[in-house]
Parts: sequence; structure tokens; C-alpha cells
Amino acid sequence: MVMSKERQYERVFKHFDCNGDGKISPPELRQCVEAIGGELTLAEAETAVELLDVDGDGLLGLEDFVRFVEGGGEEEKENDLREAFKMYAMDGSGCITPKSLKRMLSRLGLPKSVDECKAMIVKFDLDGDGVLNFDEFKVMMF
Repeated sequence: MVMSKERQYERVFKHFDCNGDGKISPPELRQCVEAIGGELTLAEAETAVELLDVDGDGLLGLEDFVRFVEGGGEEEKENDLREAFKMYAMDGSGCITPKSLKRMLSRLGLPKSVDECKAMIVKFDLDGDGVLNFDEFKVMMF
């Protein structure tokens, strides 16, 4: 049986809510992050709780916890996309040009002509400058 994402978050939340009060304290959050291989000082955990705590009680409720878990994911995706973008934008222009796209696709075993690459870029080139900047690349990837 497949468990919904919400149910999975709830199970993880309950696991780290050591005293069973329906809230996660900064020390419990720190323990949670360390359990999944991360590092978080108590001061960082307190800051995270302060930023995410909607009702101001100094603790994370389930909704706050879900925002914490999913928020980190967005930042990670953004960083991964930036790394991928750098691989395609090899010519130092800070943009993906038809030539840099051709070069990268060839390395991936997908040879294309410069004209084919231009046609690919046009589909996502929102400002019409003939190259893809990072924001246009993000649109293309999603």
C-alpha cells in the first residue's frame, strides 16, 4: 500500500516529537536533522523554529514541519539546476547558446546541428535574445 506524502510527513513528525506533545522543539528538530545525516546546531534549530513557527509558541506544529521539509527541497532543486545550467553554459557567457547546447548534447550522445539547437532554444527563449538565461532554463526544466 502506498502512503500519501502527507501521511509520511505525519509519521516522521510523530517520530521526532519525542515527548508526544504534538509539537517539535528546537532540540527535537536538531535531532531530526541529524538522524537524516544533516548537521544543525541548536542555535540554527532555534532560528529555523523561529522563522517557521506560525503561532509564535516557539515550537513547530505539523504544518510548520511540512513547510520546513519541503522548503529545503526547493533550495536543493534550485542548486541542482544551477549546477546543470553551468554544464550547458560552458562558453563563459552565463547563458546557454546554440553552440554550448550542441556541445553538451553531443557529450550526452544526442548529436544535434546548431540549427536544431537554435530551434530548441527558441521554444524557451522568453526574451527573444537567442540564448537561454538561468530563469528560462528553469522554465524549460519544469
